[in-house]
Order: sequence, then structure tokens, then C-alpha cells
Amino acid sequence: MLKRNLLRFIAILFVAMLFYFLKNNFIEYNLGKSISACVVAQKRTSESFDLEKVKKFCEEKIRKQKEG
Repeated sequence: MLKRNLLRFIAILFVAMLFYFLKNNFIEYNLGKSISACVVAQKRTSESFDLEKVKKFCEEKIRKQKEG
């Protein structure tokens, strides 16, 4: 009985850690994709294009939207 409860606890702990790891990885992946899409959109609409400035602008804009 104790062994079975211990195995359940370990399994639940493993699944929780797996979800935490996957959540963090996909958040960063999605953030990168959103920034890339913003940069492409800015490039298409802007007459003067500076990659570093646009990337910084997009990152700030997306992080602000994520918080709010």
C-alpha cells in the first residue's frame, strides 16, 4: 500500500515537473515567433528599416501586451 502511494506521488510529481518545463519552453518559443512576425510586418510597412531598433520595439510591444 505504501509502495503504491509512493509510486503515485512520484508519478504526479514527474508530470507536474514536465508541465512546468513544457510551459516555459513554449512561452519562449511563442514569444520568439511573435517578435519575428512583428519584425516582418514592420519591414513591410516601414520606409527606413533598422533591424535592431525594430526588434527592440517589437519585443517591448509584445512583452507589454503579454503583461496587460
